[in-house]
Amino acid sequence: MTALYYDTDADLTRLAGRRIAIIGYGSQGHAHALNLRDSGLDVRVGLHAGSRSRASAERAGLRVLDTADAAREADVIMLLTADTAQPAIYRESIAPHLSAGKTLMFAHGFNIRFGEITPDAAVDVSMVAPKAPGHRVREVFAQGGGVPALVAVHQDRSGHALADALAYAKALGCTRAGVLETTFSEETETDLFGEQAVLCGGTAALVKAGFETLVHAGYQPEVAYFECLHELKLIVDLMYQGGLNYMRHSVSDTAEYGDYVAGGAIITDDTRRAMRQLLGAIRDGSFAREWIEENRQGRPNFSARRQCESEHEIERVGRSIRRMMPFLEPKEVLPGARGARE
Repeated sequence: MTALYYDTDADLTRLAGRRIAIIGYGSQGHAHALNLRDSGLDVRVGLHAGSRSRASAERAGLRVLDTADAAREADVIMLLTADTAQPAIYRESIAPHLSAGKTLMFAHGFNIRFGEITPDAAVDVSMVAPKAPGHRVREVFAQGGGVPALVAVHQDRSGHALADALAYAKALGCTRAGVLETTFSEETETDLFGEQAVLCGGTAALVKAGFETLVHAGYQPEVAYFECLHELKLIVDLMYQGGLNYMRHSVSDTAEYGDYVAGGAIITDDTRRAMRQLLGAIRDGSFAREWIEENRQGRPNFSARRQCESEHEIERVGRSIRRMMPFLEPKEVLPGARGARE
């Protein structure tokens, strides 16, 4: 039976009087720090000396320390920097101050699952992973709601690691929506698979393939953009609200029939076989090893691919079309603006 936890299952007073350090102030870091502070907890932010996020955190009224100092004085340490940056931060600034009785927390299980971080057995190790980008975690909390989250315990030295993690989830606002219990392995493997096969890799490749098919057949790129990218939000929003059945209920009968007859032609046995291969590479650690090595070498392939993708025709066409629709509050990624998330 799946374990789901809500506000009545979590006791925020478990964290009263405990000093909490949020390491990193990027997408998730800022949301965690601000939500926990607004829930009445004792929060400080740990950043390296040259961090560009330091001024932003201080403007928000948060106490900012160097990472090692934050870890030294904290009872609970939540590590929210980029996956590939975490092992070095842990070794240099956290592990020396991770004394018995403390709690180390994560919002993604990558480094525990693949052995890049191995905490001392004398501490609790847990995870609270909101299922939304950080800005939504903050926005929904400020509106009086919360986003769902996953919770997991890797080490329960104290005997109450789960209760403490649920208190943290409550401070984030997540128990307002519901928190699902999982394991570090399950969260990591399903998260990576979802990103690669569906949410990022699969969707981006499908959108580009549809766009290219129409453009190569002689249709206007602008029309292809509308049909293959712009309108995707409509469909996803319907799925988000009521699942696949609600989406099919909401579109025309012609569109619904097209769904039934064409979906199997796009997602073939070969596609499913490729998905199983992706999952296999995640589970056996080969994807993690490849990504870790790519970072050790300075990200040459990653950076080249990022540059190539940013120059695709769908991006050029999209920028022009989005400027015609200011109500979208269009966003544009500027050159040099995309570093590792802190």
